[in-house]
Amino acid sequence: MAVEFRVLGDLDVRVDGRAVRVGHARQQCVLAALLVEPNRVVATGQLISRVWGDEVPDGATATLRGYLSRLRHALAGTDDVRIVRRHPGYLLAVDPDRVDLHRFRALTEQARRAEDDTTAISALERALGLWRGEAFDGLATPWLAAYRQTLDRQRLAAALDRNDIALRRGTHARLLPDVLDLSGRYPWDERLAAQAMLALYRCGRQADALEHFHRLRRRLAAEIGADPSPPLAQLYQQILTADAAIAPPDLPADGEPGTPATDRSPGTARDAGTAPRQLPASPGVFAGRTAQLARLDEQLADAGHPDGAGSPVVISSIGGGGVGKTWLALRWAHANAGRFPDGQLYVNLRGFDPTGDPVGWPVAVRGFLEALGVEPARVPADPEAQASLYRTLVAGRRLLIVLDDARDAATVVPLLPGTPTSAVLVTSRRQLAGLVTTHGARPLPLDVLPDDEAHELIVRQVGAARVAGHPDAVADILRFCGGLPLALGIVAARAALHPDLPLSSVAAELTTAVHPLDALAGDEPTTNLRVVLSRSLAALTPAAADVFTLLGLAPGPDISRDAVASLTARTPDELRPSLRELVDAHLVQEHVAGRYRMHDLVRSFAVERATGDRAGPRPALCRLVDHHLHTAHAAALLLSPQRDPLTLAPAAPGVTVERLDDLAAALAWFTREHHVLMATIEYAAGNGLDAAAGQLSWTLATYFDRQGHWHDWATVARRAVEATGRSGDRPAQAQAHRLLAGACSNLGRYAEAQRNLLAALDLFAALGDDEGRAHTHFDLSMLHDRQRQPREALPHARRSLALYERVGSPLKQAVALNAIGWYHSQLGEHHDAITFCRRALALSEQAGSAYGQANTWDSIGFAHHHLGEYDQAVDCFHQALALFAEIGDRHAEGIVLDHLGDTWAAAGRPDAARDAWRRSLALYEELGHADAEAVRRKLHR
Repeated sequence: MAVEFRVLGDLDVRVDGRAVRVGHARQQCVLAALLVEPNRVVATGQLISRVWGDEVPDGATATLRGYLSRLRHALAGTDDVRIVRRHPGYLLAVDPDRVDLHRFRALTEQARRAEDDTTAISALERALGLWRGEAFDGLATPWLAAYRQTLDRQRLAAALDRNDIALRRGTHARLLPDVLDLSGRYPWDERLAAQAMLALYRCGRQADALEHFHRLRRRLAAEIGADPSPPLAQLYQQILTADAAIAPPDLPADGEPGTPATDRSPGTARDAGTAPRQLPASPGVFAGRTAQLARLDEQLADAGHPDGAGSPVVISSIGGGGVGKTWLALRWAHANAGRFPDGQLYVNLRGFDPTGDPVGWPVAVRGFLEALGVEPARVPADPEAQASLYRTLVAGRRLLIVLDDARDAATVVPLLPGTPTSAVLVTSRRQLAGLVTTHGARPLPLDVLPDDEAHELIVRQVGAARVAGHPDAVADILRFCGGLPLALGIVAARAALHPDLPLSSVAAELTTAVHPLDALAGDEPTTNLRVVLSRSLAALTPAAADVFTLLGLAPGPDISRDAVASLTARTPDELRPSLRELVDAHLVQEHVAGRYRMHDLVRSFAVERATGDRAGPRPALCRLVDHHLHTAHAAALLLSPQRDPLTLAPAAPGVTVERLDDLAAALAWFTREHHVLMATIEYAAGNGLDAAAGQLSWTLATYFDRQGHWHDWATVARRAVEATGRSGDRPAQAQAHRLLAGACSNLGRYAEAQRNLLAALDLFAALGDDEGRAHTHFDLSMLHDRQRQPREALPHARRSLALYERVGSPLKQAVALNAIGWYHSQLGEHHDAITFCRRALALSEQAGSAYGQANTWDSIGFAHHHLGEYDQAVDCFHQALALFAEIGDRHAEGIVLDHLGDTWAAAGRPDAARDAWRRSLALYEELGHADAEAVRRKLHR
């Protein structure tokens, strides 16, 4: 049995992850005295002195021997741990790596020898992560008090070294909570004070950095009559003058951000004050697990505090799925949510989902960033940088993080916070031994329910009086269900749904089946459920059973009622009784009104059942794809009426297309169906529905663009390129390349965007499609504009205009003319800019495009401003503002107000400029726009 000794906090001995009591405080002091010098003889007299100090009782030697005997008994059976009598005293024979104190020292020594900062800071972070509070907390002897001070100095030295490296690497935002906490505990340390000042200054908090210095100066003067050291005084002057020598370094190689959420830089939270509350509902019927809940209380007793242990707890199943891992995690999480004031994060990693791939950690990180308030458009492109941003945002916060159904440790590690103030609960069908080894995770293996707790579950669901009247029947049910919570819940639910049915009849149905629960006696819970679910299905109406079978096949995490209607070729009203029956039987969850999902094991059974259907599931899934495609197409045109619609094949008979009445309804639908649509595209691309895969990707482009979901846009666009390439549909393939280019451009992948646009251009040229060529040349002009290359953008804009004129598209001509005018302005040719933009304005007015007119008024105003014609510029900006307000484009309003403020300032009207900038800043901050800081600087000036 493996043993671990932890002394950097209260003294804690664990054998195979289980806490072992080693007696009262004096006996613990004996163990502590041996642990600090493992494998070295500690003389008997020295041991006595360490335990009793100057007040040695009579018979101390005999008492010491008694303590050592009891310690040997407590540690009996552990691997390679022995207390040995050796003249002139005793030694504890143990691998030093089993003692966290010696791991701490080894890691700090490793950091000192490291040849690079990355290795050094990794070692120091792991070393500091071993601390759970004061060393030997709760043990009070003179020797331990002195030794504790020595360890505390070593801990501080490691923290100071870590801080210096972090500041060199530019990770001051992540460091700031720790360094401020240390400053409160060590107010006299001037090296620490300098680190705190520098971190505050680099996080944009210059005033706080200066005040930190003043507080230290006042303390030194009042208590010892001294001044801060010359280096600290010099740093104060550098901060006061914003010396470039102390500016933040460039971002580190791993992309970890160096600015705090309040700076509104790319990737920061738009609303750091809103605590996420992502926990799913607590189990409605929960019984037993008393010992496991108590164990969680013990394992996470110090979670949610600044000096918490920070080690995750892994709830794993001994026999597979269905033992109630998620139920236990959620029960504890809801009962203890109040201990985590900064909120709760939850993700289902679907590590063992039988119908789809597991959720990768980059997807989970992006979901957490969204929950923490980060605008999608601000998420870094690199997954490692996203993980660094996530760790930055949760650093120092008191969060509860539940990672449900993890497949392996590699998925979990990037989701662990970098500071120990948060609690992490992981559920998995595996033990995740790697996580236990590398991150000190505490295992909590979960077996089936014992008979008394399984009985309690039946009582709570069915009723005590009914259970008491049929003890033999209940015993049969318990025996056949084998304590598997999901199986028990299903059987109990059936009994509850039929209150007049004797429990003996329920038990008889199980026991008289041809193969009743035949696999329940085995080691695989999945096979146990097959018979239980079959009998549960037998109690359903045929209509409900058919719905259940098909529901398991639906791509995505959940499904709407209208989508189920298309899947089953029924109307939503016809479906309601069947869905209600499935929900009542606990086979399906209606987790949001009108939306349904299945437990993974239940879905596995449904998939197995559907696979055995001779008719096959493909027609149903084709109807489901049609439902999503036709509804998404209508929603896309509501979001962007100017887009040329697709030519869709008619929906198959039985398909229900959702009705969306306006822009708000379309946006809400896309938001609800976001992940379902992505899963549907994956299904279509992998099952020969290539045309649908490409068309569905097209429908998502505007939604993804406006919401900033550019990573997802790139994912589906790549599927579209692959699918259209297989189908040989060259027009669709050209459009797919344009879609992928748009996503890559927004992600800053300009070379990839250009390759795709050139591929689209070649395809459109081969097809003789002048309008497609026009669109693509316009895209190329915008790509160059993003890279601040107006001279390269201008020829593409001119070419797009010529092609739009050839095909006769006035509105698109207006867009191209406005772009040409804008590029002339960027080149300083403002008179030419106004000429082109006036032509664009006339065409936009003829076409009735408020959006085109508004954009063009802004461009004209920009040109007049740079010609010094401020009155004309102000009039143009007001025209643009009125139109953008009418169509509800708040982002564009912010841009125009910023331009208006610039014009008022140039015209000598500072009050009007401040008013415009304040309004612009308010909109930018609401939207989390990257230009908010630039406007804020204008106001400060």
